[in-house]
Amino acid sequence: MVTATVLALGAALLHATWNLILKVSDERDAAFWAQWLLGAAVAVPVLLVIGLPDRGAWPFLAASATIQVLYVTGLARAYTHGDFSFAYPLARGSGALLAALGGTVLLDEHLGLVPWIGVAVVACSLLMLMGRGASRASLTWAILTGVAIGAYSLVDAQGSRHAGSGASYGFSLQVCTGITLSIAGFARHGQGAMVGMLRTSFWRLFLAGVLVAVSYTMVVIAFQDAPVGYVSVLRESSVVIGALLGWLFLHERLGRHRLVSSLVMVAGLVLLVGGS
Repeated sequence: MVTATVLALGAALLHATWNLILKVSDERDAAFWAQWLLGAAVAVPVLLVIGLPDRGAWPFLAASATIQVLYVTGLARAYTHGDFSFAYPLARGSGALLAALGGTVLLDEHLGLVPWIGVAVVACSLLMLMGRGASRASLTWAILTGVAIGAYSLVDAQGSRHAGSGASYGFSLQVCTGITLSIAGFARHGQGAMVGMLRTSFWRLFLAGVLVAVSYTMVVIAFQDAPVGYVSVLRESSVVIGALLGWLFLHERLGRHRLVSSLVMVAGLVLLVGGS
């Protein structure tokens, strides 16, 4: 599972970076929409070269793209009501735990004893993180976002295994999500804000869109070679990166409890990888 491990860790770094770009945007719903559209624009020529995924994956693409709307909405609200260094780790970590449990119950995937101890340690780090420094609204939206993350992770793990090519599935999902987010954006009459974001922050959002497309495609490819729980939990090394980025660039207070919980999470990830 060396390839899956490298892909998941690389995706973690890219994911934390584009989430930081989103956090500093004033209109986060509009920024999400704009960056996904730009990511979709990048994905289209790639698909012309590598081709579409097998038809067996298409229902999974539709389901995941729909769930992504809920994910985007929840994450934007979590960032509005709370610190990046709180909302990001909680949303990502809870989603990974739900994906690990779902992979065992629904997909008949199995992790060994030591990896499950690692998952339990990650869960403890989340409890530590939830103990202080969060509004009720931030906590609620972060948890709801985690539920959406767990759901689309399970859908995409199955979809990638029906796709023939993980890269085709990942870039196709970027296009499908661009479409569903556009439908939701037009329904909310938010196109004016989105166009404004493109005018004022095009290159920043373009970078975020590329990072979105590439990072999740890396995860989808990893799903083809490793259990969804392994990939999802390992990918959440991004929570440590996210906490550090929030501290370095947004001047958010890291605090002892956030630092300790991040270190505990790293210990859990080490157990996960070392025991697999």
